[in-house]
Amino acid sequence: MRISPAEASRQTRAICALAPILPVLVIEDAATAAPLAEALISGGLPALEVTLRTPAALDAIRAMSQVPGGHVGAGTLVTPEDVRAAKAAGATFGVSPGATEELLAACEAEGLPLLPGAATASEAMRLLARGYDMLKFFPAETSGGAPALKALGAPLPQIAFCPTGGVNPDNADSYLRLDNVLCAGGSWVAPKDLIASGQWARITGLARAASKLGTKS
Repeated sequence: MRISPAEASRQTRAICALAPILPVLVIEDAATAAPLAEALISGGLPALEVTLRTPAALDAIRAMSQVPGGHVGAGTLVTPEDVRAAKAAGATFGVSPGATEELLAACEAEGLPLLPGAATASEAMRLLARGYDMLKFFPAETSGGAPALKALGAPLPQIAFCPTGGVNPDNADSYLRLDNVLCAGGSWVAPKDLIASGQWARITGLARAASKLGTKS
């Protein structure tokens, strides 16, 4: 059950390499979870992050984990209790806005691969020293955006990132074309109004467009 930081990063790297965009999902009604997952996966986005920000989140993870072809993770992991609940619900990876010793230890003990958040060189270096080399850059836009992330790549080329926070269709390519970026987290592929009205075909269209972002020259 236990997982090492190096193995956790190997697994999260593989997940982040599946598609250029990792949908960041806030789900209010668990009944929408399975059709939402099907729509996003059909559009070419198989890795899904369900944020633990709503009462429906854990039930949504349970439902999405049954959809073929998907890799469902739990986002906004903050406490060891979050980790245990996410793992029990069927999450196959976790995402956190930052990292604490308690959170890292809980993920390692539960065998839940974690994409831990970092916004500075010092935070990234501390995680690297522990064995994590696949990180979330958060909050991306307010932490300097793509230029800041590019600058981090010079002294820390062994670390890959998934920038999240303020990433949208207009700026996603500026991140995805960086050598140290595998994917980016974004919420625009699953707008709340389209989820609420069950417009799954439109969400599939948004996912399909997102799946084509970031061609590196």
